[in-house]
Amino acid sequence: MAALDRDLATVNANLRTDLATMDANLRRDLAVLGDNLRKDMSAIEANLRKDMSAIEANLRKDMSAIEANLKRDIKELDVKIEGNKVELKRDLKELELRMVIKMGAMFLAAFGLLRLWPIPVQYVPPAVQELRLPAPPAVSPSAH
Repeated sequence: MAALDRDLATVNANLRTDLATMDANLRRDLAVLGDNLRKDMSAIEANLRKDMSAIEANLRKDMSAIEANLKRDIKELDVKIEGNKVELKRDLKELELRMVIKMGAMFLAAFGLLRLWPIPVQYVPPAVQELRLPAPPAVSPSAH
């Protein structure tokens, strides 16, 4: 039995040293993994920041190009609008002049027609009651 107790104590001691070794190895591996994860995370973070700054720079460049294009388009539209305004004003003046000329021609035609044909005298028959009046007495010229 003593041999069995001794073997048990040896196995128990070996298990404890194996456990201590495994625990030390696990802690070392965890520390290495933690360090590697921190390094990887910092590298990923640095890459993300670099990519984000590149994207931001591209966006700023694109936005400035878009803004410049919009300003150019707005100026072109303003020029077109001003041109259209000038054309519309010119067309309105031309139409107004045409209307004045046509009205003048109409007045001249109307007055010309009035002068060509005199206004006819219209015959108005006497009223019926005026026809039934007795004839006025004849006055001799010697009575006066």
